[in-house]
Amino acid sequence: MRTALIIGASRGIGLELARQYLHDGWRVLATARRSEDCDSLTAMGAQAFQVDVTELDAIEALGTSLAQESLDVAFLNAGMFGPRHDGPPTQEEFDAVMHTNVLAAMRILPMLAPLADKVGVLSSAMGSIGERSAANATLYRASKAALNSVLVDTALSSQATCVALHPGWVKTDMGGAGAQLDVEVAVAGLRATMERITPDYDSSFLNYDGTPIPW
Repeated sequence: MRTALIIGASRGIGLELARQYLHDGWRVLATARRSEDCDSLTAMGAQAFQVDVTELDAIEALGTSLAQESLDVAFLNAGMFGPRHDGPPTQEEFDAVMHTNVLAAMRILPMLAPLADKVGVLSSAMGSIGERSAANATLYRASKAALNSVLVDTALSSQATCVALHPGWVKTDMGGAGAQLDVEVAVAGLRATMERITPDYDSSFLNYDGTPIPW
C-alpha cells in the first residue's frame, strides 16, 4: 500500500488531499494542530498526529514517530496568509508568518526528505519574483519566496525529488468564496502533478496542473 503524508490537513487543501488519497486506497498520515481535527482525520481513516508546526518539540516528536516510515509522497501544506492590510507588518505579524511559513519548513523538510520519494511544499505564485506584477500582500509574498528557497536547499541536500507547488486560487478559507478553483479540482491537479514528476523535476516550481512557474 502506498503512503502519503500531509503536514497541515485540518481543512482546505490539506484535508482534501487526505480525503482523495484515502479514497484511492492509500495509507494516509496527516497532522493537525487541534485534537478535534485529529479525531476527524482518524474517523476518515487516516493516522493522525497532533502537531503545531510552530513548536519545535512537536516537530521533533513527529520526527520520532515517522522515523521508520517509507513515504511515497509528502506534502508540507501548513501555512498562513498573515495581514491583508497595506504597509509594513508589525513585529508580531512578521514573526507569526515567517515562523509558520519559513522556520517550520526549515525544521520539517530536513526531517521529511530522507523518508520520502517525493516532497511537495504548498507555495504560491505570489512568491514568484520572475512573475511579480503586484506589490500587495508583501509579507505573504516574501514568506513564500523564502519557502521556495528552503525547498531548493532541501532538494540539493537530499535524494528526494522536491518541488514547490502553486495550488491555484482555491475556494478555501484563505482563498475566499470568489476564488477560481474548487478545492477538489485543485487537489486532483496537485496529485496528478506529483504522480507525474520524476527526478528530472527536482527543484522545480510548478502550477497545480504541472506547468512551470518562474522563481
